[in-house]
Amino acid sequence: MKKILLISLLLIITTGCSEFAILMSGGSVAVSQNSYAKMYNGMDVLTIMTTEKSIKKHVYEKGKEYIYDQSIDLFKRK
Repeated sequence: MKKILLISLLLIITTGCSEFAILMSGGSVAVSQNSYAKMYNGMDVLTIMTTEKSIKKHVYEKGKEYIYDQSIDLFKRK
């Protein structure tokens, strides 16, 4: 009975606290209020589900290919 009373009292006190509400709603996941970050994360999840690679991995691989191709072209000109 004391545990239930303590838990209900704690909930009544902390319901007005926005930081506590954000922490409880997000669980262990970091919560961002930035709409651009939410949009990027949503697109990243969809990209991972369809291609098995994140957006960051795609950009890294394309950049690596570009740098490699540019360096090969540079040596071919000489």
